[in-house]
Amino acid sequence: MALRVDCFAMQSAEAGFDLRTEGDALVLHAAGRWLIASAAALDRALGRLAEIAPGTRLRIDLAGLERLDTVGAWLLLRTARTLEAQGVVASIENVAPDFAPLLDQVAKGEVAPLPAPPPEGVLERLAAILSAIGERTFAAGAEIRELVGFFGLVMVTALRTFRHPSRFRSAALVTQMDRNGVGALPIVGLLSFLIGVVIAFQGADQLRRFGAEIFTVNLLAVGILRELGVLITAIIVAGRSGSAFTAEIGAMEVNEEIDAMRTLGLDPVELLVLPRLVGLVLVLPLLAAYADFMALVGGALMSWGSLGVTPPFFVRQLHQAVGEWTFWVGILKAPFFAATIALVGCRAGFHVSRSAESVGRLTTLSVVRSIFLVIIIDALFSVLYSRLGI
Repeated sequence: MALRVDCFAMQSAEAGFDLRTEGDALVLHAAGRWLIASAAALDRALGRLAEIAPGTRLRIDLAGLERLDTVGAWLLLRTARTLEAQGVVASIENVAPDFAPLLDQVAKGEVAPLPAPPPEGVLERLAAILSAIGERTFAAGAEIRELVGFFGLVMVTALRTFRHPSRFRSAALVTQMDRNGVGALPIVGLLSFLIGVVIAFQGADQLRRFGAEIFTVNLLAVGILRELGVLITAIIVAGRSGSAFTAEIGAMEVNEEIDAMRTLGLDPVELLVLPRLVGLVLVLPLLAAYADFMALVGGALMSWGSLGVTPPFFVRQLHQAVGEWTFWVGILKAPFFAATIALVGCRAGFHVSRSAESVGRLTTLSVVRSIFLVIIIDALFSVLYSRLGI
């Protein structure tokens, strides 16, 4: 099969292609300048390729291209995708180094194909469900492996910085502690206070049926100090600081600032991740203690208003309800929550591609993953404390 098409566009910009049989495959030799000026004529000519029979091998050879713009790259990729959908085995070969980045960028911007219609039979549907579960399981495993790898990279960088303390950016650490610690005090204090009010009100309402309203203080103290105080604080910080980490590093990735750091011989992990990680690990236990205090204040005020429990009596009952480890059981979780939030947020920022849509998508994913992992770690701590009898 031999077909020759030559297109002459505006300003004498010449573009065309030859379609020839070579061995057991068809070879499309693109030549000339595939620019927007020749797009209309090229589009009409490429439409004639729809007559190629399914199962045919088609090699698109770009060795003869002189110039290529975004429209020309889109025409090449669209032709390949369209023929593949018709059963043609298409491939693009001999891409010049100057044209490869443009083709990659256009390929990233392509709209994903519509999913295949669901199978009709019961066995086929079951196989499709199991296949989807398997794919998601492997994807989750890859995410965990990458997160563990990123954690190892951060630890190696931290050890290197520990050996050379002058490399650590103390000014950046103080800035991160101010943003993620002091800046979070209003929202953490307000929400913790309201949660204490709600728990005291709901607990008193339920315990009143058994004449045990006084144990509302015990319920409040154990629930807040062991679990809810640090957990609510971690969730707030994940939504506030974790998303900020992803957005900040992601914006730097989009603006090629991180590439500039590497070009200058600077380590982005050392400059961007360590101050955020260390700062959050230091301030989250303090925020958790502050949240515990504000929740207890809210619960004390609600108990005073609804049960008539005076503050001195509330404090005495609180001392009886709180054991030796009740406060530390919650606080000891905070550094682990902080490290998880910082690592997930920073890693997502480094995975941002060169688009604003990617920044928003990965920022959302980092918050969801951080909260999910925080709850998983909290459950593991609960099992550990139960085994230790704490």
